[in-house]
Amino acid sequence: MQTFRNVLFVPHGAPTFALNPGAAGAAMSDMVQKLPTPRAIVVVSPHWDTRIPTVSVATQLETIHDFAGFPEALYKIQYPATGCPEVAKEVANALRNAGMEVDDSSQHGLDHGAWQPLRQMFPNADVPIVPLSMQTHAGPEHAFRVGQALSVLADKNIWVIASGNITHNLRDWHVAASTNGQTPVYVQHFADWVNTQLMANDVSALLNYRQHAADGRQAHPSEDHLLPLYVALGAAGAGATPQAFYRGVSDYVITMDGYAFVN
Repeated sequence: MQTFRNVLFVPHGAPTFALNPGAAGAAMSDMVQKLPTPRAIVVVSPHWDTRIPTVSVATQLETIHDFAGFPEALYKIQYPATGCPEVAKEVANALRNAGMEVDDSSQHGLDHGAWQPLRQMFPNADVPIVPLSMQTHAGPEHAFRVGQALSVLADKNIWVIASGNITHNLRDWHVAASTNGQTPVYVQHFADWVNTQLMANDVSALLNYRQHAADGRQAHPSEDHLLPLYVALGAAGAGATPQAFYRGVSDYVITMDGYAFVN
């Protein structure tokens, strides 16, 4: 029998995902209902980006509406999650034990990349959450090492939820949305390439996707939304197998693929 490794890569899509979660949101909700309740969750999102890994030690997490120009209903959504300083300390220790410099924040709450999927999976906000920042400037290998450091938490029933998107090119979104266009061919091509490498456990190819995948640079002009995948890969461990709980495209160019890791 396969065992859940307490690691997920989940999509968060556009901010409107909170109002219209669709099939991806339903799959996310259904998947979590089949799993045991975690002691706490460490969540990483590309929308909290710092120079070094920074752990939120806040006890109450503000719902951050870090977007503009969307329907008013979005700004009224609150996700009243509690933090967990005890687990935040465990996260910081795990990173330091891996030789990383770590900072903490007593103020940072949950950006939309974090609260949108969490709200879909845990609508009652009844699981303690520890936000952890990303370092986009440091690239895939750094994100993978962060994940490896967090892997020690899996045996403590602490989940690592990495929130991002397999494709994320906002320039192409603007073009498609303004012209009532279609999904560019590269979007599915790159998502399929990533899925193939995940199933083959080819971590090297994934880490070097810009060299190995013809569509890599167009899928991610900036790497921020793909880096959480590497955190999940590292946290799951070398023997883990990814299982897609949903695959699909939203808003022309945003791949909503999500994976749970098992062994």
